[in-house]
Amino acid sequence: MIQALETEQLGKRYGRTWALRNCTLRVPIGHLAGLVGPNGAGKTTLLHLAIGLLAPTSGTVKVFGYHPGKEAGQVLSKVGFIAQEHPLYRTFSVEEMLTAGRKLNAHWDQSLAVRRLKQLGIPLRQRIGKLSGGQQAQVALVMTLAKRPELLLLDEPLASLDPLARREFQQTLLDAVAEEGLSVVISSHLVADLERFCDHLVILSASRVQITGEVDHLIQSHKLLVGPRERAHVSTSAYTVITAREAERHCMLLVQLHGPLVDPTWDVRDVSLEEIILAYLSQPESGTKRSEEKHLEVTP
Repeated sequence: MIQALETEQLGKRYGRTWALRNCTLRVPIGHLAGLVGPNGAGKTTLLHLAIGLLAPTSGTVKVFGYHPGKEAGQVLSKVGFIAQEHPLYRTFSVEEMLTAGRKLNAHWDQSLAVRRLKQLGIPLRQRIGKLSGGQQAQVALVMTLAKRPELLLLDEPLASLDPLARREFQQTLLDAVAEEGLSVVISSHLVADLERFCDHLVILSASRVQITGEVDHLIQSHKLLVGPRERAHVSTSAYTVITAREAERHCMLLVQLHGPLVDPTWDVRDVSLEEIILAYLSQPESGTKRSEEKHLEVTP
């Protein structure tokens, strides 16, 4: 089955340092995927490999079945990319930016761009440099949407925005996904925001994929177990321990279940997506081993 974005053992090395290593993931068509990880985890490297700005050192990356490096014409026509600083020409007016977009993109939709900017209350004659950070982010997103892509790759687009601007940006994105059926990969540190609108998740840390899958499945398959302290180190095939905390008489384990848990010893509690993400990021090395062992189980 063709995926919006698919990688197999993908890696990028600079000298002796791996910016991304053994990255295997699949983002299904029509999904809105959150890409989470600390600075230096490899998020930007992954997106640059997907758009063809970088060439892999090892492994493969495909966008709708095409290789970005070898079949750039097929990929670039299908992908819209917004970098973290959402670069725009500050001396251009918004209207001039749209003119540039129309001349550079064969499938440019001018009416879509103008309509969305009017809905956002952004004047076409205003200079880019005079717009707020949130307005500039909106212009960058609208221009990317006007290209009529099938996949959006967004690299930390919310990082510098205030809460209101973030919410407006998210709503514009969600409207476009609902109307156009776009596939989206958005990297962000803002876990609460991603939990609000993403249906797929990729956790990157230590230059590797820790775990990936549909958000609903990840939440259902991860639980907090509370029980006697002596059970903390008992090995079992029923679950894999992600993190463990021990007190004087009891322990708390955040685990990934491998099936129904029938054990009256444990008090089983639900966990949030944020708790799952923080658990994997707090144990990057062991998390990498777990994700490699369970990859096929959590990836649709």
